[in-house]
Formats: sequence, C-alpha cells, structure tokens
Amino acid sequence: MELHDVWFVLIAVLWTGYFFLEGFDFGVGVLTKLLARNRAEKRVLINTIGPVWDGNEVWLLTAGGATFAAFPEWYATLFSGFYLPLLVILVCLIVRGVAFEYRVKRPEESWQRNWETAIFWTSLLPAFLWGVAFGNIVHGVKIDRDLEYVGSVWDLLNPYALLGGLVTLTLFTFHGTVFTALKTVGEIRERARALALRVGLLTAVLALAFLVWTQVDNGDGKSLVALVVAVAALVVALMANQAGREGWSFALSGVTIVAAVAMLFLTLFPNVMPSTLDADWSLTVTNASSSPYTLKIMTWLAAIATPVVLLYQGWTYWVFRKRIGTQHIAEPAH
Repeated sequence: MELHDVWFVLIAVLWTGYFFLEGFDFGVGVLTKLLARNRAEKRVLINTIGPVWDGNEVWLLTAGGATFAAFPEWYATLFSGFYLPLLVILVCLIVRGVAFEYRVKRPEESWQRNWETAIFWTSLLPAFLWGVAFGNIVHGVKIDRDLEYVGSVWDLLNPYALLGGLVTLTLFTFHGTVFTALKTVGEIRERARALALRVGLLTAVLALAFLVWTQVDNGDGKSLVALVVAVAALVVALMANQAGREGWSFALSGVTIVAAVAMLFLTLFPNVMPSTLDADWSLTVTNASSSPYTLKIMTWLAAIATPVVLLYQGWTYWVFRKRIGTQHIAEPAH
C-alpha cells in the first residue's frame, strides 16, 4: 500500500471519529428544543456534553489539516467549490462555542433563551450540511480538466445530497438521544429513550434509502458489507434502547455511524472527488496527493501524536462518566 493510500484511510478514520463524537453533541444540541421542557432540563442536556464538546471538534481540525497536507488538490477544490456551505458550518461552530460559554453570563431569561436557541440552530445546521457535503463528494461534482469545481452552489443541492443531509441530521439526533439516555437519570432519561425509538425508526428508513442508493451507484462487495453492518447495528441499537440498555444502544449507534462513513469512503476510493463532467478529470489519491517525502514526515508525526490525543480524550470521558439529572443542577449564582 502506497503512503497516499494510507493517508486516505487515515483521513477516513479522522472523519469517522469526528462524526462519532461530534455527532452525539450535535444531537444533544438539537434535543434542547425537542426534549427539554424547562430551563433546568436544558442545563442538564448542555452539561452532558459541556466537558467534551470542544475536544470533539479537535477531530475536525485534524481531518481538515491532514487533508490540506496530504491531499492539497483535494483540499483546494473542496474548500473553494463548497465555500458557502463550509462557511455556514464554520460560522455555526463559532457561534455554538460562544453560546455554550456566554449563555450563563447574565441572569436575564431572554439572554439565556436566545443563546439556547443559537445552540439548537448551530447544532442542526452543521448536522445537515455535513451530510450534504459528503453526499456531493461521493456522488461527484462538476470538476473540469484543471481540477477545479465549475458548478454553482445550487448544483450541490441535488436529491442525493439532500437525502444525505437528512440522514446525518436524523442519525446524529438519534445518537444524541441515546447518549442523553445514557448520561441522565430520572424523567428526562425515560423521555429520551421514548424519543430515541421514534427518531431511530425515521433514521432507519432514510439511512436505508441513502445507503442502498449509494450501493447501486458505486458499490462493491466491501461497501455492501458496510451497508449491512450499518443497518443491522441501527436495528439492534433500537432494540437495546427499548430494553433499557443505554450503553449498548449508544455503542451500536456509534457502530452505525462508523459503518456508514466507511461505506462512503469505500465507494469513493480511489477517487477523492469524482468529476461528473469526465471521469478522467476526477481527483484521485494519486493526482491530488502531496509528495512522498511530505507524506512520510506526516506519518511519523501522526504515529507520535495520535496515541497521546486518544489517551487524553479517553481520560476526559472517563472522568466525566457519571449520570446527571435536574437534582444536580445548582441554582444560578446571580
């Protein structure tokens, strides 16, 4: 296996880790409107991800940085062609981080309610737009002979990509719902389990349609295995949720995300951005990659830094592993 193939796999792993981790905290953000009934319950939801949400975003920074260094042509075409949706995602992530920090800086109800509304929308929009972006990457876009995107933003809003956006939105919301059931106690835990069933059933229908569409378009035997694993894991996750086994349900919803993202990258390889104008103009792991020397240096750096990051993030989740409820929410100090 060549180094550019290795880095394609590593970038796939980074995006998978990002969607697994950021997926549930996007889902929790959406639940601040769908599940929480009062200010105390919103605080419970936000506190379940409070210690970890910013660490989850490290995976996005690493995935973007690795793409820039390992596949500069891919990075250039992707970020120039998808400029508007990626800008919206970036603004949402900035506002979302500010909302977490500033929500409790003033005691007025209107102030806190506005920031909570910001958390909802800046969780929902990226969850949807990431699916739209990856749907276009896999399905192909208008790339010319100069390896530049020549389509418009409206070309990105095609049925396949929009379906992909609905899948990521519902899947992340389901992932966040079972995470909430895992991390909370009392009435909010029971309502989270009930909501997880409804959201999970909707997710299963949308995900099955999207993955089958992907398989029919570009799939092979390996992607078919990933499809079966994704669907089976989602079904068993729903069963575990109904049985009150929140830990298993969360783990299996994570397996669904991992298998679905793996399927997308399996159908994509050896392309990194297929061209719908001419297959010969597609960006591939070969024509979009950096020099072998650059990839070699990156490999050594990744081998040293990655275990440290994983150990630190694992320790963070272990420290904040206990369940919380409204009884653990202190009265405002204002």
